[in-house]
Amino acid sequence: MTKLEQIKRSIAALSPKELKAFAKWFEEFQADMWDMQIEADAKAGRLDKLAEQALAEVRAGRTRPQ
Repeated sequence: MTKLEQIKRSIAALSPKELKAFAKWFEEFQADMWDMQIEADAKAGRLDKLAEQALAEVRAGRTRPQ
C-alpha cells in the first residue's frame, strides 16, 4: 500500500469532528505552502516581469482606483 493510499484510508476513517479539524489544518497547510512558493518565486525574480508590467500600466494611466 502506498503512502497516499494509507493517508486516504486514514482520512476516510476520521469522525466528523476529526475530519473538520483535519480540513482546517490542511487548508492552513496549503496556504502556508502557497506563501512559501510565492516567496521563493519572488526571491528568484520570477515575478519581476509581472510587477513591471503592472507598474507600467499604472504609469500609463490605464488603471483606476477601487
